[in-house]
Amino acid sequence: MKHKITLIPGDGIGPELTQATVKVIEATGADIKWDEVNAGAEVYQKEGTVLPQRVIDSLNKNKIGIKGPITTPVGTGFRSVNVAMRKIFNLYACLRPCKSYAGVRSRYKDIDLVVVRENTEDLYAGIEFEKDSDEAKDLIDFIKNKKDAQIREDSGISIKPISVTGTEKIVRFAFEYAKKNNRKKVTGVHKANIMKYTDGLFLQVFREVASRYPEIESEDRIVDNMCMQLVQKPELYDVMVLPNLYGDIISDLAAGLVGGLGVAPGGNIGDEIALFEPTHGSAPKYKGQDKANPTAMMLSGVLMLRHIGEGDRADLLESAIAANIEEGKYVTYDMKEDRDDPAAVGTRQYASAIVDKIEGLK
Repeated sequence: MKHKITLIPGDGIGPELTQATVKVIEATGADIKWDEVNAGAEVYQKEGTVLPQRVIDSLNKNKIGIKGPITTPVGTGFRSVNVAMRKIFNLYACLRPCKSYAGVRSRYKDIDLVVVRENTEDLYAGIEFEKDSDEAKDLIDFIKNKKDAQIREDSGISIKPISVTGTEKIVRFAFEYAKKNNRKKVTGVHKANIMKYTDGLFLQVFREVASRYPEIESEDRIVDNMCMQLVQKPELYDVMVLPNLYGDIISDLAAGLVGGLGVAPGGNIGDEIALFEPTHGSAPKYKGQDKANPTAMMLSGVLMLRHIGEGDRADLLESAIAANIEEGKYVTYDMKEDRDDPAAVGTRQYASAIVDKIEGLK
């Protein structure tokens, strides 16, 4: 079956990772026609927009996309393209599996966790008021009058909305994912002991949805305790579902358990459209050096293949990636025991090695 898929190379190291990922996906025999469009900082320099309409049109048409990392300025400049696309396409579920692969340097072994992060609400909703703005001053006065609470006049303010609707969707997604993938437990993560009306609502809805899935064990954890638990005894956890900000933090922590963001794939999934991407950033200082590790983006390709019903090819690609990492011969510098090891290969050769593994496994 032919699949038409939107391909967004991104910027920084994105195009190199994208090229390598396309190569290994095609090697599995998946019948894909790529619709290449781009977004991000480099597009902004040429066109004055980070997210051209053609990108939106392509995803609306194809329903499935995969993208390389895109640069987001810190503190100033345009907002994250990733966040914008999640909002435009209502990609409410961020799926971030964190799995151990033999040969990846880590303090832990046999980790197999899945982070399900709500994508559209919480502090990432983008409802912010700049310090000294009229809106911020009005809000400070409103809170003082209505809640008898003091906010310093020199404050910037962010609003944290969490809804029944948004929470039901993400929790249901987590339980359905667990059911489909033979997972045994879902843990809801929150800070309901302090934020009674936002995280408290998240916890209440989590428990209500969990009651509809009696075949799957459910529990909840306070987010700070969850961080400690994951470091101490990660083997006790399986699927975790979290509001947006906690999900962002915990997914990086979980990635650290399996060796870092270089092996951390991701998918942003809605009811109609899904967009897959590595968790890490665009590392512009390594652009064009044929040096970057493409594993996370390739594993995002594995997630994409599973999502479009190409499970056998997804398994083939994941097995080839795992075999190449375990062998340790044709891996990038960051996956070597000594990062200065002259035997380290570049992005292109890494991809070629995985193609060879695919051919050997067929």
